[in-house]
Amino acid sequence: MDLHLFLIPPADSARRKGPYDRIVMSSRVRLARNLKDAAFPGWAKKPERVKVLELIRPAIETLPEMKDAYSEAMDSLSTLDKQILVERHLISREHAAKGAGSGLVLNREETLCCMINEEDHLRMQALRPGLQLKQAWNAIDQADSALEKKLDYAFSPDLGYLTACPTNIGTGIRVSAMLHLPGLVLDEQINPIIQSVNKLGLAVRGLYGEGTEALGNVFQVSNQMTLGEAEAAIVERLEKVLAQIIEHEENSRARLLEKKPKMVYNHIGRAYGVLANAHSISSKETMNLLSLMRLGVDVGLFPGVERSLVDELFILTQPAHLQKQHSEKLTAEERDLLRADMVRERLRPVSRPLGKPSAPPSAELDKAGK
Repeated sequence: MDLHLFLIPPADSARRKGPYDRIVMSSRVRLARNLKDAAFPGWAKKPERVKVLELIRPAIETLPEMKDAYSEAMDSLSTLDKQILVERHLISREHAAKGAGSGLVLNREETLCCMINEEDHLRMQALRPGLQLKQAWNAIDQADSALEKKLDYAFSPDLGYLTACPTNIGTGIRVSAMLHLPGLVLDEQINPIIQSVNKLGLAVRGLYGEGTEALGNVFQVSNQMTLGEAEAAIVERLEKVLAQIIEHEENSRARLLEKKPKMVYNHIGRAYGVLANAHSISSKETMNLLSLMRLGVDVGLFPGVERSLVDELFILTQPAHLQKQHSEKLTAEERDLLRADMVRERLRPVSRPLGKPSAPPSAELDKAGK
């Protein structure tokens, strides 16, 4: 099956709605599981990894949620295909580096994705737009319970589920949300917030997880402890912290518009000016400027413009997605030229931002994910 015929088109993906999606771009719950009496992937030889793949993959494919799923061995995917999956946040960068003995099963809605032989034998994740951690947890819990009847998991009565990395031992759960926080960054409040979140035992990472930077003012917040706390309690605790971060972001945006409106309009106006007129632009600069334009849409400086336009460009301007649109191999310089051409064309119908918001954003609409 052709991956690109299977994946949801970027325009449709960008239109998906969820609660508080002005700030919470997506919610994710991931579970790490391993088979009993089988070496962890990092220690296993190729024949062992292949055997594990042949055990786990058919079990996943039988799940009702995986009807008509995309199922493939990682060594059958091109480097470009793997990078596109990373850019869509469907697989990790580590899994993209895997070859023989590793695999992927992804459902049609892109709400359930299973990585086989990444760091653990099985890493399954449920994804939802906006703030929907409980819904994601319920979905992955159901899939996990069904798989546990088919697979013999490595489990200790004292420690819980056994994992390759000690930080995942116990529940094996990683609960996270991807947040767009330009208000806190412009208000110079992001570092105190990160420090406060860290003190609560949570991790704050960049756009693509551990070891990456917060491109486009996008941060991932997740739990670090997996041992000694029930899954539902972890989900609830993170949801409470996220509610506070959302409130801080809303307050920063309101404070900036009240006390430093010209600074905000200047940042957004310059971002629009570069995006709408540049003839060469890097992926990093594009994401940082699109972040400011997204803020401009949210605070009413671009009346009639949907946030989905910016979110679609977030996807399409990334290197692998840009490369996919052209059959020949592109250099970084060629991608920068083509990226600028595409963004200029897509922003042609968009008028420059207003000097002040046309209407105050509605928090009630945001809660509904409108």
